[in-house]
Amino acid sequence: MAQLTIREATVDDAEELCGLINEIIEAGGTTAIEEPLSPELLADWFISGEFALTCHVAQAGSGLAGFQSLSLYGDLPEAWADIATFARLNPKIPGVGTALFAATLAAARKRKIDIINATIRADNTGGLAYYEKMGFRTYNTLEKVPLRDGTSVDRIQKQYQVKEDRSGR
Repeated sequence: MAQLTIREATVDDAEELCGLINEIIEAGGTTAIEEPLSPELLADWFISGEFALTCHVAQAGSGLAGFQSLSLYGDLPEAWADIATFARLNPKIPGVGTALFAATLAAARKRKIDIINATIRADNTGGLAYYEKMGFRTYNTLEKVPLRDGTSVDRIQKQYQVKEDRSGR
């Protein structure tokens, strides 16, 4: 397994992260993002924009292997945040998502986030398995959300309970 270093993302990472996410978008079938992103848009959405809370990158050697962000897009209840996770397709590096989630969870606790929301395309079996493995549980399905080409794909919403319950778990 590759040695990973997890750190907070900076705007200077946006260009490299853009290459990573645009490869995922081009491959299709996993992300709800359907148009390639510019470094400026990526930075706005995930790193430094109005709705971005935190973003971490996984560094493997001299390159970035993935990133994970928390943001406040949409109509989330108070003390909730949305998560987005992207890992390099080629070469795929095992353990990126798990390492990133530890840092994201610590940031969520620091920011007093109670629930992390993940909305995953129903056809993204890898993404669904990843969030389940991290402890997310399904609470809702958004049915027949249209893609740009008109294809309908359900979105599965999963949540992670950040705030510890009174029993200390």
